[in-house]
Amino acid sequence: MTRMQELCRAAGTEGAVLLKNANQALPIQKGEVVSVFGRIQLNYYKSGTGSGGLVNVDYVVDIPDGLRAAEGIAINEELYQTYQEWEISHPFDKGKGWAQEPFCQEEMEVSDELAQQAAEKSDLALVIIGRLAGEDRDSEAVKGSYYLSDGEEAMLRTVRAHFNRVVVLLNVGNLQDMSWDHLCDAVMYVWQGGQEGGNSVADVLTGKVSPSGKLSDTIALSLDDVPAMKNFGDPDKNAYEEDIYVGYRWFETFAPEKVKYPFGFGLSYTTFAWKLVSFQETVDDFSVTVAVENTGSVPGKEVIQVYAGIPQGKLGQPSKVLCGFAKTNVLQPGQEQEMTVTVPKNVLASYDDSGVTGHRSCRVLEAGEYLIYAGTSVRDTQIVSQFVVDELKIVETLTECMTPKIPLQRLHPKMVDGKLMPEMEVVPQRTYDLMERIASRRPADIPFQGDLGIKLKDVKDGKHTMDEFLSQLTDEDLACIVRGEGMCSPKVTLGTAGAFGGLTPHLKELGIPAGCCADGPSGIRMDCGTRATSVPSGTLLACTFNEELNEALFEEMGAEVNKNRIDTLLGPGINIHRSPLNGRNFEYFSEDPFLTGKMAAAQLRGMHKHGVTGTIKHFCANNQEYRRTFISSDMSERALRDIYLRGFEMAVKEGDARSIMTSYNAINGIWAAGNYDLCTTILRGEWGFTGIVMTDWWAKMNDEDEEATVKNTKAMVRAQNDLFMVTVDALKNTQDDNTAESLANGTLTRGELQRSAANICRFLMNSPCIEERKKTNVDGGEEDDRPAEEKLDFVIHEDTVLDVRGIEGTRGTSTIYTVLTIKEGTYELTVKASSEAGGVAQIPVTISMRHHTATFSFVGTGGETVEKTSKISLDQGKEYLKIYFGQSGLDLQELHFHKISDKKED
Repeated sequence: MTRMQELCRAAGTEGAVLLKNANQALPIQKGEVVSVFGRIQLNYYKSGTGSGGLVNVDYVVDIPDGLRAAEGIAINEELYQTYQEWEISHPFDKGKGWAQEPFCQEEMEVSDELAQQAAEKSDLALVIIGRLAGEDRDSEAVKGSYYLSDGEEAMLRTVRAHFNRVVVLLNVGNLQDMSWDHLCDAVMYVWQGGQEGGNSVADVLTGKVSPSGKLSDTIALSLDDVPAMKNFGDPDKNAYEEDIYVGYRWFETFAPEKVKYPFGFGLSYTTFAWKLVSFQETVDDFSVTVAVENTGSVPGKEVIQVYAGIPQGKLGQPSKVLCGFAKTNVLQPGQEQEMTVTVPKNVLASYDDSGVTGHRSCRVLEAGEYLIYAGTSVRDTQIVSQFVVDELKIVETLTECMTPKIPLQRLHPKMVDGKLMPEMEVVPQRTYDLMERIASRRPADIPFQGDLGIKLKDVKDGKHTMDEFLSQLTDEDLACIVRGEGMCSPKVTLGTAGAFGGLTPHLKELGIPAGCCADGPSGIRMDCGTRATSVPSGTLLACTFNEELNEALFEEMGAEVNKNRIDTLLGPGINIHRSPLNGRNFEYFSEDPFLTGKMAAAQLRGMHKHGVTGTIKHFCANNQEYRRTFISSDMSERALRDIYLRGFEMAVKEGDARSIMTSYNAINGIWAAGNYDLCTTILRGEWGFTGIVMTDWWAKMNDEDEEATVKNTKAMVRAQNDLFMVTVDALKNTQDDNTAESLANGTLTRGELQRSAANICRFLMNSPCIEERKKTNVDGGEEDDRPAEEKLDFVIHEDTVLDVRGIEGTRGTSTIYTVLTIKEGTYELTVKASSEAGGVAQIPVTISMRHHTATFSFVGTGGETVEKTSKISLDQGKEYLKIYFGQSGLDLQELHFHKISDKKED
């Protein structure tokens, strides 16, 4: 097992959260037999759906496979075979395209007779519930999504009636309704654990590893108790009326009785005791030192969490806020470990967006007593000390940014009879002129000097300044450099999400390399079929509460990214779990911004050890997938800064983030991809960020009070969102953006374009792509180093036959050729092939060239050669031709390209 596989497996075990374990139902003991129920046992969900989960892998370990490999236990193979036979007539539903996979699969009916037979042959029942959600598709408050399906509930009730020990595993990316947990003895969230998931689950179930995961979210008694649900799912606007009171901040302050399982909660197979060793306070920080002892009978790890009770003051505060945590090593029974958590006091500062403290647009520590709690969940804590702030302290003087212009209300605590009660107050509105701010801060133009012979490498080597280099770029160069290309651009590693930088002949002549980005964060997505490692989902990784493990895992990820000639992985995703239904929660970490920021920073530090980086996303407030490109997230500036931007700020300041992707949505009416205060005033001005900012793919931009469109790159560049992702061809302006037009009419300046060009070039010259590297083939190995002109496999003229005999066409494999098309246009593509299979066999093959694809479905020909024809549009120039086999058994012979029109039919 490789180091990467070991870390994936370890992370999967440490992120599993055991919520209930009555009567010592777990762990499974040696010699016991397990009956596994639930059809998802045959198709383990390694991740959620969409770009963040589509990783091509060599294998996925299902939970029964993991149990079979465990020492000393057995599964009820007869029951397993029953599920296999049932699946033949009830095949797994893969959906019909992007975001179309069902939330759950049809469940096999479990009769009383089947359950009784299984109970007679086994010691316990393991019931697996699986769920999918993901990009462009939220979970829903319906049966089979947030709630159990009728089939799942019937299965669980029947199993409960016949088994003395029932364990439920949740193979999910989102929190689920838990009102059914009285029907089982034990329940564990095992999340979506990547390709090693089944092994990780088996390690925890069998006690090889004692569970140590802690919930990164609060599980409410009812979905209706989550305050964000009042304003979730609107097609146009989401009013964040709960303000800063997200997750446990709401429940612990106003509704502790509405919690089923609190934030930070998670059981172990052993028991722990902890005690305060010391509390140290300085002017700037405080330190909590505790001793944790394993008081049980098996080895295990424990997490100590530190919370602060901030005085209510004039701003109002949650009753507790996470400000530190630490995880022990594996402690043997009776072993003790001391740990120290040090917290800068400034972490406890809050943003005043109204001036109620007398210091509007400042982060402040209000006067009063600050209580410091320690414990093993937000609920299971005790006060370990306190310190006093004698008078209000200004921590940071900032600038009013992104305040709403429309009337909004928000929650605010009010003390009534000694108890905090929620009331509504008016959200402060904007007091500045955004367009005036932008105009007054425009950078000066760098005068055009023409070709000075300076290459980007000369800037890296300190021979010339960036300004001297940029003075060589023409208006056309500047318009082109802010355009990325993709998906699957042939200018970078095959099958990746995009290319940026040196994408035109003149930009390449200046020594600007083409940077490469690939979808993540759960592993590298490469659409050409290249295999990569699928790592556990973001939620699972946050539940480890283990920064060191996250850093080590993503150090290995960085090595894999670098090996595949990729400069940045599009992740981690660090939006807040505002609602349990957000489809993309599996990519994100937590409802808590502090935990989110710590996990993101750790993963970035790991990748940076190999010179590559992650692109943190989606900046910001992407908390709903439904109509994600149309909705506006409307909130107070305090909620924005204290909750929804906090994780990003920590990733920049503690993780040295170098690349950021903006979100599809608007914030208070201004779309993120063209939001000046987001990308310039806050990110670069206040946080000191010096990297690149890219849009999400085909994102919209707008000028204030105007409609958002994908063509308004003027607003994007002006905001210092440096890259529009993506176009088909940067030079041809296939997106038909307004950059050149705006430059000509003066609404966009050369200085603004040069500023983005500098950001892009600075990123590239500090990325691996600046150095000459051998290219990699589709399997990740090195290509030969022949001159570029000799690397062409085929040239396509107006009538060309390509001999492709000898390809190994097995299911799921692909072959890549480098081709040069002389003239663009629409071609008739005829595929000639044969098959030894019988006439009912269905054997598809897909021919892809850039965005243009044709799929041919053959049937068995008994060895006879047959032809099938389709139309395909080709671009002029060099690109990759991919032949992908959806099934085995086809002998491909030739591809015949015949040009029928100069016009492409997209």
